[in-house]
Amino acid sequence: MKKKKNRKKAHTPKKSHSFFLANWLGSDIAIDLGTANIIVYVRKRGVVINEPAVIAVDKDTHKVVAIGSEAHAMLGRTPRHIQAYHPLQNGVIADYDATEYMLRYFIHKAIGKALLFKPRVIICVPSSITNVERRAVMEAAMQAGARKTVVMEEPLAAAIGAGLDVASSNGSMVVDIGGGTTDVAILSLSGIVISESLRIGGNTFDEDIIQYLEKIKHITIGQHTAEELKILIGTACKDGRSLTADVRGRSTETGLPVMMDIDSQEIRQALDESIQRILRAIVSILEKTPPELAADIADHGIVLTGGGLLLDGFDRLISQTTGMAAYLCDEPLLCVANGAGKALREMDRLKDSFDDA
Repeated sequence: MKKKKNRKKAHTPKKSHSFFLANWLGSDIAIDLGTANIIVYVRKRGVVINEPAVIAVDKDTHKVVAIGSEAHAMLGRTPRHIQAYHPLQNGVIADYDATEYMLRYFIHKAIGKALLFKPRVIICVPSSITNVERRAVMEAAMQAGARKTVVMEEPLAAAIGAGLDVASSNGSMVVDIGGGTTDVAILSLSGIVISESLRIGGNTFDEDIIQYLEKIKHITIGQHTAEELKILIGTACKDGRSLTADVRGRSTETGLPVMMDIDSQEIRQALDESIQRILRAIVSILEKTPPELAADIADHGIVLTGGGLLLDGFDRLISQTTGMAAYLCDEPLLCVANGAGKALREMDRLKDSFDDA
């Protein structure tokens, strides 16, 4: 009889019961931390929260009065002792404590407070964010209750959310216009080849409308009214929509309430400077793109995401300027959050942006 050889089994590290419990009882979530809106995606459930990134605080007692939609309704309407504002400005944290409180509130609202384990979190940020700003975002998420935090750049998340195969060697171009920033990026092999981020977004458009009407029409309006004008009659093209709207505000000459008609082309003139800056950034990135990737983009076109691109005619204007096809993806407002949500399946292979986070 032949003696059986004692074969050594390859050592495989055993995963503890707590590891499996944490993944079973904990919830992985992705957060699009936008200047205008916070969108929370929970694994296996999809988008569960989409609310304005606004907080209202009582300045006398320093207590939070409202968060999200309720706080957004207070903008421009609060008594003197209450301040309603966006704690994130141009894609970065302007008020750390308020952002942490807001994150904690939305995380608990999305997954509840009774979970035995803290969630793992992917947070999307603009591509131009500095290391200091990145660390602030991660620390705010950890303080808000995250077990592990990974920072993901918005153009990459937007590309995944738009259904692009970012792992392939083919080049892709994404233009993402959010509430506070515009990201223009060339992607290939699951990474960003070249990008540019502008501190221009939907909120900038609102401010442009306010300043234009005050300077040219001598009427002062609030941000709510400016946003409504942008959505209802705004256009990016000279050959775009031709609509008019009644605007109520305060006269800069008499100080009394006044009403006047505003048309679509006046809104276009108000937005022209900001739009031209975005177009110049797109052309600049295309000029710096390696030839092989540029050929891929010419074949497949430019993917547009973000709420800012819902402005009438913006996609046509980009196409006219670049000579390439430019198309708006499905659910442009949710594209970044959906892309980060898909990336949650690869959470175990993603590394923390900072080892000590």
